[in-house]
Order: sequence, then structure tokens, then C-alpha cells
Amino acid sequence: MSSAMFELILEATLDTLYMVAISGVIAALFGIPLGVLLYVTRPQQILAQPVANRLLGVITNIGRSIPFIILMVAIIPFTRMLVGTSIGTNAAAVPLTIAAIPFIARLVEGALNEINPGLVEAAQSMGATPWQIITKVLLPEARGGIFTALTVTVVTLISYSAMAGAVGGGGLGDLGIRYGYNRFSPTVMLITVVILVVMVQGFQSLGDYLVRKSDHK
Repeated sequence: MSSAMFELILEATLDTLYMVAISGVIAALFGIPLGVLLYVTRPQQILAQPVANRLLGVITNIGRSIPFIILMVAIIPFTRMLVGTSIGTNAAAVPLTIAAIPFIARLVEGALNEINPGLVEAAQSMGATPWQIITKVLLPEARGGIFTALTVTVVTLISYSAMAGAVGGGGLGDLGIRYGYNRFSPTVMLITVVILVVMVQGFQSLGDYLVRKSDHK
């Protein structure tokens, strides 16, 4: 393998990590609060708002139901308005983030569902405010589930970032298509797949470690 190809592979790997990191962090900042809202606004919950809950649920479900490749194309005007271009890693990070937010939200909501309702009732009986219950009871108790949700999301973003390469998103997907598929180079294709597999295994192992460290049961 030539030094030029090695540099291309290294650049594509860093681009993929950049896209996943940017979209993952922003999606977590929005997705975790959205997941909490989906949980606490349910009927008979601490901030019960059935109408708002249904509205949030519909919006979240719509976001999850749109295939990623269609989402990328559909929001090209928004992406161009936001980052000034519709191609490249910064442009790809926009649909990656939008796709990941509802994904994280539902996983976080599921993690909160596993909490024993008695813990919330005990906190309420001691006069805890909704904010205190969220920050002192719900989030700490669901910490392992939240780490699992973030791990699953990062792994999914890696696969989505590879798809982004099909429409000029950069990264390993773009490298595999341009130099592996279009130029009939099975070696480049194999290297691309191996790097993606290593990324997935690495992030999954890190996530499993964080889940084990946070498990206090």
C-alpha cells in the first residue's frame, strides 16, 4: 500500500471519528433531556402533561421512522443553511445529529422505565421537587441504561457515517466507495470494513466498561 493511500485512509478514519464525535455529543445533549421529558410528562408521572407527551412522542416517532439516507437528502437545504455546504464531514454531521436525537431519547426513556417507581414515591414523600427527583433519583438510577443507550447510538452513528459517504459525506464510507468500489480495489474495501469493525468493537467495549462501573445494584 502506497504512502498516499495510507494518508487517505488515515484522513478518512479521522473524518469518521470527527463526524461520530460531533453528532454524538450534540445528540446526547438534546436526546437525553428529550428522553427524560418523554418519561416525566406521562400520565401519573411527576410532571404529567398528557397532551405535551403525545406531541413529543409523535415528533420522536417521526424522527425515528425516516430512513437515514432519505433524511440526508431531505434536509440538504437546512444543512446548507446551517454549515454553508451540503457535502463533507460538517454537512454529514447535521443529519447524523438529527437522526440520533430521537434514537437516544427513546432509549433513555426505556432506561427510565426500568427504575423502581417506589424510589420516586419515596422521594416525593420526603418533599423532593420534580427537578430534584430527576437529578437525584432518575438520572443516577438510570445511569447504566443511559450509557448503554449512548453506546448503541455511537455504534449506529458509525454505520450511518459510512452511508453518508454515498452522498459525499466524507469519511470511510466515501473512501470505500470512491477507491474501493469505483476503482475495483478489494484491498481498500477490506481495509475500510476492518477499520469500521475495530471502531465498533472499541466503542462497544468502552460502553460495556462504563455500564459495569455505573452498575451499583
